[in-house]
Amino acid sequence: MADDDEQLSIYDEVEIEDMTFDEALQTYHYPCPCGDKFEIALCDLQDGADIAVCPSCSLMIRVIFEVEDLPGGGGKGVEGGKAVAVSA
Repeated sequence: MADDDEQLSIYDEVEIEDMTFDEALQTYHYPCPCGDKFEIALCDLQDGADIAVCPSCSLMIRVIFEVEDLPGGGGKGVEGGKAVAVSA
């Protein structure tokens, strides 16, 4: 994982409590200096992802959180639930 960290240019580290949760989109947001918002989906956080990206610029932030503290049961659905294939 250290190799991944070296390749990523992280703008900042943000506590999940400082982010805004959009219940309709199931996405966390945080203001980006470019004027847009960093975003990361709840399901990505539950899967262990911790990098939120801004769709308008190249900046990324690391989200500091505990999986079990996430809404919707946290990690309970990740280990105990069924995997569902999704195609885009």
